[in-house]
Amino acid sequence: MELLTGLLPAGLDPLAALLLVAASFMTSALTATFGIGGGVAMLAFLGLALPVAALIPVHGAVQLGSNTGRAWHQRDHISFAVVVPFVAGSVVGVGLGAALVVQLPDALLKLLLGGFVIAVTWTKIPGFDRLSRAGIAAGGAVISFISMFVGATGPLLMPFLAQLVPDNRKALVATAAAGMTLHHGFKVLAFIAAGFAFADWLPLIAAMIATGYLGTISGSRLLDRFDETAFRKWFRILLTVLALDLIRRGLIGFV
Repeated sequence: MELLTGLLPAGLDPLAALLLVAASFMTSALTATFGIGGGVAMLAFLGLALPVAALIPVHGAVQLGSNTGRAWHQRDHISFAVVVPFVAGSVVGVGLGAALVVQLPDALLKLLLGGFVIAVTWTKIPGFDRLSRAGIAAGGAVISFISMFVGATGPLLMPFLAQLVPDNRKALVATAAAGMTLHHGFKVLAFIAAGFAFADWLPLIAAMIATGYLGTISGSRLLDRFDETAFRKWFRILLTVLALDLIRRGLIGFV
């Protein structure tokens, strides 16, 4: 246990670190199956053990590893026609988020985001199937900008991608993984430029990425067993639960 303590940042309990490593397996399996949910769950787990200043940077690094593994494992199903413009927009959004000092009303933001996710999840937006590369890039910029402040990207990204990839669950999950890999990569670079000391957290991050890849393998096998109708049903249910939780936390913030 003393050896483990020596690999961890000061103040982080070794048992808590082991639980985070185990949680990385479960959350990655969830995301590999549905393309959604794991990042938010991981943020919640990290929030129980990490100081606030380290929460978003470490979450971004872990998600970078998790999404990289998932994109590689599911690479044959990636839609590059969607990924390329989305990533181009993400560069702009992350750059603005890192450069601008924005005081966002957290409670109101959560309410708006929760309502947006529910609306986009259960409504087919006219014209999305004909959205140009510029439109996809603009969506990537907005999503990336907002995620610099709220952490988890999935609840914002997946309703957007589901409109663009409406009938192929494997392409949806793989394309999201590729887009979020580059998105989280930009976020990590932005935090490095801002001076965050990732070196102190590298052993924990590496262990979480390793178990996360094992979770990706397990979740991908479960994805293969779903038919398209069942996947879409549970995908919408999971997104709705996450959106309702955003609304709940927003309402609590006003109390």
